[in-house]
Amino acid sequence: MNWSIESSDYIIQHHYFTARKDVCKTPGGHMVDAYFVVELPPSACAMALTQEGEVIMIQQYRHPIGKTVLEVPGSFVDENEDIATAMHRELLEETGYEFSGMELLVKVAANPGVLNNFTYLFLATGGKKVAAQKLDHNEEIVIELMPPEEVKNLLNDGKIVQALHACCLFYGFNKLALNNNR
Repeated sequence: MNWSIESSDYIIQHHYFTARKDVCKTPGGHMVDAYFVVELPPSACAMALTQEGEVIMIQQYRHPIGKTVLEVPGSFVDENEDIATAMHRELLEETGYEFSGMELLVKVAANPGVLNNFTYLFLATGGKKVAAQKLDHNEEIVIELMPPEEVKNLLNDGKIVQALHACCLFYGFNKLALNNNR
């Protein structure tokens, strides 16, 4: 069922993303003369719980939508970096917390009709504050420690708008519920 790529032309190549236009041929022989693909590195995010059982949420301004939103910690993975190592690094940089447990929940594709990357969703547990934040030059992140029930309410009320992060929280809460029922 795979399409063959007859040609690819790169529209832009930047370290944050690459965009290309492919000409493809379907298995049935139909030519698709302009299919646009945005190439991104893999990303990871985590539902992160402190030792006390609070969920670490972050507030961050997101320029493309012009809003400050509530999210879970996460980021793109550096080239040749192990995914779990990247998640530990990002949690420490964004929150100053280290975690004794890190479990991969699932790998998802945010928009496979346009984007070529996957996002790895984790459940991080046993978080302990060990350092100050080490933010990138373009990051201004406010940490909020929240009871799990409050985060569930925000999810149910549609207040977590970052879709991958909402997905991470849903998988995380599901995993916690399964663990509690054992």
